[in-house]
Amino acid sequence: MNELALVGVTKAYNHGRPNEVTVLQGVDLSVAAGEVVALVAPSGAGKSTLLHIAGLLDTPDEGTVTLGGQDMTRLADRRRTEARRREVGFIYQFHHLLPEFSALENIVLPQLANGVTAAEADARAMSLLETVGLGPRAQHRPGALSGGEQQRVAYCRALANAPRLLLADEPTGNLDPGTSDVVFSALMDLVRGTGLAALIATHNLELAARMDRVVRLDAGRIAA
Repeated sequence: MNELALVGVTKAYNHGRPNEVTVLQGVDLSVAAGEVVALVAPSGAGKSTLLHIAGLLDTPDEGTVTLGGQDMTRLADRRRTEARRREVGFIYQFHHLLPEFSALENIVLPQLANGVTAAEADARAMSLLETVGLGPRAQHRPGALSGGEQQRVAYCRALANAPRLLLADEPTGNLDPGTSDVVFSALMDLVRGTGLAALIATHNLELAARMDRVVRLDAGRIAA
């Protein structure tokens, strides 16, 4: 089953104006449950726009966005927010952890916002941290963690609410090559252990080759 399906997605900025810029031109892309897809694109090709549309942060001008078999394209803002919180996990190049909270608390908080009990949230957060080798660092605040550790905590936070879809934008782009390899392996362990669908944008072709499939976004279109 395809957890994510984009069909005929187009997007332009300054739509209908003389300075209109077309970013996506009829994009078709699907990601199945349990599949990890690498998205490779040159700078300015529309990679972030595609991820924002897939993650319900933006809407296409034309085409449809389906998550878990449900058309999400024209939902009202409130329902899109609910679906995004429930169905999608995001990872960015920078960890964006809350500095005043521990690693554990950073993973607990989104679960509490989603109605999970404190005991359940604590247990899941600790399980995720142990999966990426950070159980002993659970009570440390982000400032006391290395860059690679911070990013691993961010991975756990993205998976805290057991989403259907994981979207990652250069998740190792801020790390040195050695740390990048370790952290990416941790991410793959998390994804493989949950069976969710993952779309990971990266410039690192070696990391892309470790995923199930590579697609390229160029001139607003997808090519395998």
